[in-house]
Amino acid sequence: MGHLAYVISGALVGFLVGMTGVGGGSLMTPLLILLCGIHPKAAVGTDLVYAAVTKLFGTVLHRRCGPVRWSIVLWMMAGSLPGVAVALLWLRHLGSPQEMAHVIRLSLGICLLVTAPAILFRPTLKAWVLRHQLGGPVQSRVLTVVLGFVLGCMVSLSSVGAGAIGMAVLVMLYPTLPLRELVAIDIAHAIPLTLIAGAGHWMEGDVMVPTLLLLLSGSLPGIWLGTHCAGRCPERWQRLILGTLLLLIGVKMI
Repeated sequence: MGHLAYVISGALVGFLVGMTGVGGGSLMTPLLILLCGIHPKAAVGTDLVYAAVTKLFGTVLHRRCGPVRWSIVLWMMAGSLPGVAVALLWLRHLGSPQEMAHVIRLSLGICLLVTAPAILFRPTLKAWVLRHQLGGPVQSRVLTVVLGFVLGCMVSLSSVGAGAIGMAVLVMLYPTLPLRELVAIDIAHAIPLTLIAGAGHWMEGDVMVPTLLLLLSGSLPGIWLGTHCAGRCPERWQRLILGTLLLLIGVKMI
């Protein structure tokens, strides 16, 4: 795959991230695996660093984050950091590269199939939770730690889940919080999570730096353009298009 193709791929994914706030890891990792022929472990490692930078840049451009409830972020980190460690150790002790590639592709496919309905049915999930309270503060904290652990494992194995799935579950656990605050919590957790998981893959030699730089050279302008187009497409259609696309890619990966 030529250098220009990497730049264009980064620009397209960056544009979607700028418009919707999600989809970076969900789209870039399958693209690197299916179209570029990159080994799944290297694709995940490269995409984690790519996702952290693009999400940070997109957050600065959007400036829509509300006040961060750091207590919730810390409860999530209490679960996600052990999750990252467990997933990376498991990958290290897998057998052949073929077995590792199979595990990552399967994990990626499953994560995409979970992410798609989380995006498609987010308003329905929130409405259901508002009618059926899930529990008190203690139960919410326990479930927040569990959510963090699951996200840590998912992100380390597939680079998918930190944004879309994390946001969907936060809506279910804290339905009374304003959406702006939930977005701020999700981003405040997702950026360090992807950086930490990406650093773990980097130390394993799984980050392709030249490819990463080419992707970023396209994605940063793409995000800038996407943020200026945000809001011009109805949110319902954004969810429908992105959710359907992730569903199809997830089936293809499995």
